[in-house]
Amino acid sequence: MAMEQYFSATQKMEQEVMFPSLLRGVFPQEKGSAPEGNTDLYERYQLLKAIKPMVEKGLASVTDQGQSSADTDTNSSSDDSDTMDAELEERLSHHLAGLQQVLTHLTRDTNALTRRYSQILEQISPSEGQPSW
Repeated sequence: MAMEQYFSATQKMEQEVMFPSLLRGVFPQEKGSAPEGNTDLYERYQLLKAIKPMVEKGLASVTDQGQSSADTDTNSSSDDSDTMDAELEERLSHHLAGLQQVLTHLTRDTNALTRRYSQILEQISPSEGQPSW
């Protein structure tokens, strides 16, 4: 679920942010979050764009490794196998929880950046429905 939300958020960001240079010199306005150094939204946009292929590539390699290792693990004894299964299940659960946290954070940042970009566009070009007097 977090993966789908992350990819949906990054796709929306890529579709909506047509002029990333508008984000230069604009800093996050998120309540309750400390600014991450002097990183403006343009740098954050570049980072979020760079991370997406890494996530996609990482998922593909995990899937490939999972298939190849499943073929080689057929010769262990049942006692060792039960212990290894429990350890693997615990490790997998830990890593999935960490991945969930990272994806949730990335999704939140991506959505915040997209919202801020929309606000900038509205300031530059107010709605056409309003009279210009």
